Amino acid sequence: MNRFIDEGKNKWQRLEDLLSILDVSSLRGLSRAEIREFGELYRRAAADLAIARAETRDPLLINYLNSLVIRAHGKIYRAEAQGGNLAWQFFARDLPRTFRKNIRYMMIALAIFVGFAVFGFVTTWINSDFASFVRLTGIEYEIQAGNQWWRSLNDANQLGASSILTNNILVTFRVFAMGAFFGIGAVYDLAFEGARLGSVFALCYKLNPPFGNELASFVVGHGVIELSMIYVCAGAGMMIGYAFVNPGDLTRAQALKQKGMEAARIVVGAACFLVVAGIIEGFLSPSNLPAWVKFGTGLSTGLAMYSYLLLAGHDKDAEKAKI
Repeated sequence: MNRFIDEGKNKWQRLEDLLSILDVSSLRGLSRAEIREFGELYRRAAADLAIARAETRDPLLINYLNSLVIRAHGKIYRAEAQGGNLAWQFFARDLPRTFRKNIRYMMIALAIFVGFAVFGFVTTWINSDFASFVRLTGIEYEIQAGNQWWRSLNDANQLGASSILTNNILVTFRVFAMGAFFGIGAVYDLAFEGARLGSVFALCYKLNPPFGNELASFVVGHGVIELSMIYVCAGAGMMIGYAFVNPGDLTRAQALKQKGMEAARIVVGAACFLVVAGIIEGFLSPSNLPAWVKFGTGLSTGLAMYSYLLLAGHDKDAEKAKI
């Protein structure tokens, strides 16, 4: 039994690696050599499944090989007409699974962002001159005067919403691109943006507390999604940077292809979430609706988004069958 597993586990793992690539692309995403290898590994896994059923009584091994063969079979014999279901599969299964698979990168990005936001708030509270270091020179006068500068960014109209949406997507793409540079660029961008956010709120509550409440009321409606997508895309960039530094059992090219496809999936999903954030920021956030409506919107959209990312698309059989 142990010998059977030892002889087969490397091939089974390689088949899993190829299936991970195919989760974000079609067979056309593989080279000719990889396609041939995929076919050979599929046939070998099917043979191993037959042997496991006949000669072993290990349900975990049988379930694992059965899941592996079913996944491979689906990739090989999937009808081309199924293309209309790809969007549904992407949102119902592929995006949340990819997020959970790489969640450690997102958590690192979140920790950096929140850590420097707290640092920026505390440092600015102690010494307001720190605001100049994060390019907030002159904003003290706006705060003391009670000028809501954010209302000049949009007037709750379609033009304002589309402009904000475009800017949000560009910011996340920039953070993603910076993350791919060995992760170093993402750390800088997250640290700077986090410190800047903390600094502006510290100035508001230090110089004009009611004004700070007004800014918080404006930000919260769209901010949960928007800020989340910034660190999510930074984490996606880090995935590529880390794959280049440490490809693991794969070649560097294979690791970059696999993580690159997974990262692209996350960024596409983030762009879709930012559509929602842009609509909220363009219409609800600058409106005169009560603060409780805006806070409720931020909390409910955030809860819905994270419930989807953390709970949707679970494959219980495959998870139980992991060796």
